[in-house]
Parts: sequence; structure tokens; C-alpha cells
Amino acid sequence: MSLSDTIAAIATAISPQQGSVGIVRLSGEQAMAIAQQLFHAGGKQVWESHRILYGYVKHPVTKTIIDESLLLLMKAPRSFTREDVVEFHCHGGIMAVQQVLNLCLEQGARLAEAGEFSLRAFLNGRIDLTQAESINDLVGAKSAQAAQTAIASLRGKLAQSLKYLRGKCLNVLTEIEARIDFEDDLPPLDVEWVKAEILAVSQESQRILATADRGELLRTGLKVAIVGRPNVGKSSLLNAWSRSDRAIVTDLPGTTRDVVDSQLVVGGIPIQVLDTAGIRETEDVVEKIGVERSRQAAQSADLVLMVIDASVGWSEKDVEIYETVRDRPVILVINKIDLVPSPSEQEALTPNPSPMGRGEQDYIFTPPLLRERGLGGEGIPIVKTAASQQQGIEELEAAILRCIHQDAIAAANIDVAINQRQKACLLRVVQSLDHVQIAIADQLPLDFWTIDLRDAISAIGEITGEEVTESVLDQIFSRFCIGK
Repeated sequence: MSLSDTIAAIATAISPQQGSVGIVRLSGEQAMAIAQQLFHAGGKQVWESHRILYGYVKHPVTKTIIDESLLLLMKAPRSFTREDVVEFHCHGGIMAVQQVLNLCLEQGARLAEAGEFSLRAFLNGRIDLTQAESINDLVGAKSAQAAQTAIASLRGKLAQSLKYLRGKCLNVLTEIEARIDFEDDLPPLDVEWVKAEILAVSQESQRILATADRGELLRTGLKVAIVGRPNVGKSSLLNAWSRSDRAIVTDLPGTTRDVVDSQLVVGGIPIQVLDTAGIRETEDVVEKIGVERSRQAAQSADLVLMVIDASVGWSEKDVEIYETVRDRPVILVINKIDLVPSPSEQEALTPNPSPMGRGEQDYIFTPPLLRERGLGGEGIPIVKTAASQQQGIEELEAAILRCIHQDAIAAANIDVAINQRQKACLLRVVQSLDHVQIAIADQLPLDFWTIDLRDAISAIGEITGEEVTESVLDQIFSRFCIGK
């Protein structure tokens, strides 16, 4: 990769018959020259920075018209990369943008590598590393809350906090090193001030660290598996929750043969809901595969919704299913409560003949009976629903938010949420500052204080990009799309 190259890439998602506009972006010294070779603007349009021209993209040799398009010109340094940038705004689809890109490459541009436009923006001082990472977060945001968090970082909110902390550490380091080098010419070091500054930076670092888990949740979302016996209403629950007919619903057990997923957003958190096949012993080869996939989905899920039929009750089969998922966070969903005639019957503790006609003993679900089964002491949330009547969905969503301890996400104005790379660096900051505090408490020489203080400063610099290695940059920007 050479930063002197002029790079080109398609900057918009392209698929057949999808989207009315496709953008080809160029950045580098030859961007304007390439545009002038390919783009023919009619009339007296002026080629100057930050002006949009209308015209045609033509083959430079055959003069064949490739596309009717707009051309956006942005001269350095007033561009995203702080280089000359040109964008061809073509018709959407595949052929037009691909042909324009090919012409740019034929005229001397190089196909951009993943994230290379953003990398150049970082290397040219247009953005810092936290802002670069927030661009990728914004592109991949799965909810409005995730997008707002990314926008806050893109505007520099996280970077401002980190640069302030780094500045405080640098001030303390300067004062300590001055006493080491010019001890006889300066007044004694104010140790209490040093301790207060170190403590303040450590506490603020820990506050930012606390956003890591919710940041990861906002970025990647939550995987929720709906499990239970056949015909307890799992598919009806998915349909009611997603307000769609994602899953086939019939009165016949075993209708769902494979895992059906739906994408939802709850309290700002993206959720992938997996409706699984009813778990039971079966000789049907296809259903058996579906049951095995159900078990795998449950084991890989972040949260399991175990559905029980209120009109049938809690049975030994439910116990068996619960045993397979009890190592995961579980919410018990008591469905079909509209089919239970009266509250008194729901409170019954005596066994009833199975309405499924199998001769097994089923029990009406009650909290006391749950405790008898050894489940009540585990603090499992219980939600009652009537999925076919759209009842209990709001209560289910509230229980999910409580279960993952993220109620505050829906109501709070989240400003920043760090990623896992930033978390690792901030952990180093806190640990290094702890070592500084220990060195001060043990009255070690000032040289010992500076060792860990420098490490804290370096760790903060790795987050913002003020101190970063080429391998770290490669790791970060390789996750970007080509056109970014």
C-alpha cells in the first residue's frame, strides 16, 4: 500500500435492481486528472472545488457514453481524506458503477483496500482513531441507539475525554520528571496533588470502561432462542413479537422443522430472535434434524425464552427441556393464558390428566409447583402471554431488558460506548495508575512513579491514535468496507 497512489472504489452498496444511485469515489493526486479524462460536462460548467457538475462518463478512446451522472469535486484539504477527492454519482445497479470504476483503474487509479479512505483521513489528521472506528460502527449500526452512540464518538466526544485524561497524566509526568532532573532548583513535589490527579484519571477511566459491555451489546446485539415442547405457541410468539407471519402456525405439533429468525430492536438493543423446532423425541428424520438444531441454537443463544402451554401445564417433558438450557439465562414464558378458564385453575397444585392424550402427568403451572421442581430458587423471570391475542409482548420485552441489566439503555442518553480494543487499552490505564498509587504509598523513588505513568499515557494514546503501531492500524481498518 502506497499513500502516494490515487485510489478508487465503489462507495455504495450495490445489488441488482436495488438503489437509484451508485457512487464511485477517488482520492489522491491524480483524482482530478482522471475525472477530466472521463467526465464530459456540458455548457459552461466550472470545474472548481465543492461544485457538482452534470454530464456524461465517456470511454476516453471510443468516446462511448458509459453513464449519465453527476460529478462532485472536493480539492484538498477540504475533503474527507484531506486529499483531492472526486465522486461519480452514477445510476444504481451493477453495470454502470462497475464500468465507471474500471475506467478509473484503467486511467491509473488503484483499487482501494478495505478502509483505506478512512485510513488516509486518520493519517492526514482529519480524524483520530476513535472517530475512525465510530465510522465503521455507524455503517454497521443495527439500531437507532447504536447509530446515535457512533455519531457521538464520530463528533469527538470520546476523543475529547481521553485527550483530557492524557493531558492530566502528561502534566503530572512533567512535574515528576522536573523534580528528578532539577531537584535543587524547584520546590518539593506536591504529592497530595499528584495522588488526587492520578485518582481522578483512574476514576474517569473506570467510568468510561463501564460502557464497554453496553457498547458491545449495541453493536452486536442479543441472540434470543425460543424453545419448548411442540405446539406450545413458540411460532405464534415470534409472529406476535415481530408483528409479521415469519413462522408457520398450525394446531399440529412439529410444524416448525428448522430455526426461523427475525431481527427486532428492544430498548435500543438489536435482537436476533430464533424460533426453534419443538423439542421432543421423534422418528421423523427431518424433524429430528430440526430438534438437534434447536438444541444447538439454545446453547449458542445469549438468552433463552422457554415457552410453556398454560392450558396444559408444567410437565416432565418441560423439566427435561429446562435441564438442557439451565446453564443459559432463561425467561419462562407461560403462553396461551387466554385458554385457561379461571385464575383458580391456574393456581391448582394437583396433577391433571394430560389433555394431549399421552397418559403422562401434566401439571398446571404455578410458582409453588415451580419451587417443588427445584426452579423457584434460581430467580427465573416469569412472563405470561397470549401470543395469538398479542398479549404480554410489552411485559416480555421489559423482562428481557431487566434480565440483561440494560433497563437504563432505553431511557438514558448514552454519550459514548467503547469497543473491545478500547476496553483493553483502558484496562491497562487503570492497572498502570494503580501501580503508580502503590509506588507513592510505598514511598518508592520518583523514577518508579514515572514507569507506570508513561505506560498509562501510552495506552490512552493507543486509543486515540497518538501512539499506535502499523499492525494495530491494519487490524482496525481491515474490518472496514472497501469504499470506506
